[in-house]
Amino acid sequence: MGPNVGELMSQDLYFLTPDDTIFEAAVMMKQHDIGIVPICEEGKVTGVVTDRDLVLRGIADKKPNSGRLQEVMSQNLIFAAPEMDLMEAAEIMAEAQIRRLPVVQENQLIGMLSIGDLATEEMSDQKAGGALSEISVRKHEHFDTNNVM
Repeated sequence: MGPNVGELMSQDLYFLTPDDTIFEAAVMMKQHDIGIVPICEEGKVTGVVTDRDLVLRGIADKKPNSGRLQEVMSQNLIFAAPEMDLMEAAEIMAEAQIRRLPVVQENQLIGMLSIGDLATEEMSDQKAGGALSEISVRKHEHFDTNNVM
């Protein structure tokens, strides 16, 4: 059996709380070159905020930079467990169209698994590569270059 999620996940964790601000999330994303920040209370993930959340639910809705993350964070969460098989994680990511997956053990955030982590792992199963490419393809299906001005 190949490596599992716990063996490939990043343990460099950056997170904020629901009471932190939109500005603090943007600064953290810039400082660490990341596009998603888990939102935690006492180590438990209660949401995530993405760069897209900041744009669509923050800037586009004219929320002030001092607005709380609880106003813009996504709460429909999908997690991985550290013992989860990488193929299963890849399928979850493809189905949900996400590039980062929080890894939780006993309700506590312990890591993040990215599409890049999966891409660097040589998975013998052809379906894993297909699942990863599906994430990229579906993300860009709505973009029609013929209509760009």
